[in-house]
Amino acid sequence: MGTLAGRTALVTGGSRGIGRGIAERLAREGALVGVHYGSNSAAAGQTVEAITAAGGRAFAVGAELGVPGDAEALWKAFDAGLAEAGAEPGLDILVNNAGIALNGQVQEVSEVDFDRVFAVNVKAPFFILQHGLERLRDGGRIVNISSGVTRIALPDVAAYSMTKGALNTLTFTLAHQLGARGITVNAVAPGFVVTDINPWLADPQQRAWAAGFSTLGRVGEVADIADVVAFLASDDSRWITGQYLDATGGSLLGVTGAAAG
Repeated sequence: MGTLAGRTALVTGGSRGIGRGIAERLAREGALVGVHYGSNSAAAGQTVEAITAAGGRAFAVGAELGVPGDAEALWKAFDAGLAEAGAEPGLDILVNNAGIALNGQVQEVSEVDFDRVFAVNVKAPFFILQHGLERLRDGGRIVNISSGVTRIALPDVAAYSMTKGALNTLTFTLAHQLGARGITVNAVAPGFVVTDINPWLADPQQRAWAAGFSTLGRVGEVADIADVVAFLASDDSRWITGQYLDATGGSLLGVTGAAAG
């Protein structure tokens, strides 16, 4: 029996990268996991197959985010998946992981791209939460995937950084609101993580550059983030809420050597 046996989880953007790692980790702990995808149904199917092959339980949830009615469509698909799985209605763990990147300094970002990144990264999770609160059981868990760029200034991703800052604010605001129900709400902020979404990390020089940010001297792995989320989803984290957990491997904690002088 895992730490999440008997619980139901939904991981948005759960078909690839960090989201897939989180979905697999929660399933390994015994949760029934809804694996959300936006357009890549094949990737979601592969994730569900991997979970079931390992003895877990999962189902795919398809819904494009960042478009009108996205939250309603997601929950409709989730409810249908639950019914098909023979599970009781409701939810115990919601992980808001889905998001898109946007490169560009302030002077380089178009209004269209700005609106798009906020629609997916901010508006979608807000309304997913709004429509999901009635499904979320008392004592549940909400984990929002933020980013280390909310602590570390990177001008080349200015608008993207703003979206994750908004998610941080929503995290502690909602934690205060839901405390009476025993629901915890926390944010996890990854740094550089090796996934197929970051193919540039396959280059040894680029990987060494990224590893140099961490005081631990390496780049992150998907499991590094998934393990933190699994902890926050478990009873062991019951006294932690409204927090921003930095999971960047101690990136840019300070300066050393000659630079310190």
